[in-house]
Amino acid sequence: MSISIFPSYQVGDFSITAISDGYLRAPLGLLSNIDVADATRMQVDAGQQPPEAIHINCYLIRSARHTVLIDAGAGGIKQWGGRLLQNLALAGVRPEDVDTILLTHAHPDHVGGLLDASGLRVFPHAELVVHRQELDFWQDDAQLSRASERARGNFQIARAVFGSYRRQLRPFEAGEVLSGVLALPLPGHTAGHTGYLLSSQQRNLLVWGDIVHFPQIQVARPEVSIAFDQDSALAASTRSHLLDMACTDKLVIAGMHLGELGFARIAQERQGFSLQYEQA
Repeated sequence: MSISIFPSYQVGDFSITAISDGYLRAPLGLLSNIDVADATRMQVDAGQQPPEAIHINCYLIRSARHTVLIDAGAGGIKQWGGRLLQNLALAGVRPEDVDTILLTHAHPDHVGGLLDASGLRVFPHAELVVHRQELDFWQDDAQLSRASERARGNFQIARAVFGSYRRQLRPFEAGEVLSGVLALPLPGHTAGHTGYLLSSQQRNLLVWGDIVHFPQIQVARPEVSIAFDQDSALAASTRSHLLDMACTDKLVIAGMHLGELGFARIAQERQGFSLQYEQA
C-alpha cells in the first residue's frame, strides 16, 4: 500500500510521515495546575474520547540517503501501543530498511518498540542516536537508587534497549545529527529530552517530542505539567518558550502525543495559544 495512507508532509528533500503506534491511557489526575474536572471538560469539548487517552506517534523520515525513524513507540509494553510494525509494513517499510533511529528520550512509550519479546533488536541495521545526557541519566546507578518503584521499571527498559543497541549507539551533545536535521535541546520532561528541526529548501518542521501529552489542554494552558516530567517547572517553561517560537516562526509541528493527523501549527489567541491540525 502507498505511504500516502498516512499523514505525510514534504520538507524540501525530506518526506516525513506520522506512523501511529496506538494509544496509552493516563489518569487526568497526573496533571498539575489544573482540576481533574476542568481537564476532563477540556478533553470532552475537544472531542477526545475517552478523555484519558494519549495517542502515540512515531515519525518516518525518508530522503535520498536515509530511512529514519524518530522514536519507536511502546511496542505493547504495559499494553500500550504496539501498532508501529504493522503500520510501517502498510507504509512499505521493513524493520531492516531503517538505517537511523533518532530518540527524543528514553521513556517506555518511545523505546519499547525497539526490542521484541525476546529482547532482540527490532531494527537490526539502525544506528540509535540519543542525547548523551539522556543516555547518562538512565545508566546512572545513583539516579536508579533514588527512583520510585514505578520509575525503576523505566530504567530497566531503557538499559535493556541501550545494551542491545550498544554497538550501534551514537550519543550526541549538540548540532546536526544528520544532514539537515538539527537536534534542539528541550529540557524538563527528561534530562536529555530533544526535538529535531528538519530544514531543507527553505522549509522547516519541528518534531518536538513530549512537549505535550494532552495537546488540547497543555497548548491552551502551558503551565499544566504531568507527573511523567522529571522537572515540571522546567518542562512548563520549555513548553511556553517553544509555543511562542512555533507561533512566531509559523513552524509546522510534529509531536509524539499529537493526534493521528500528526502535524499541526500553533496559533496565537487572545488568552494564549491554540493547536490547529494540518491537513497535510
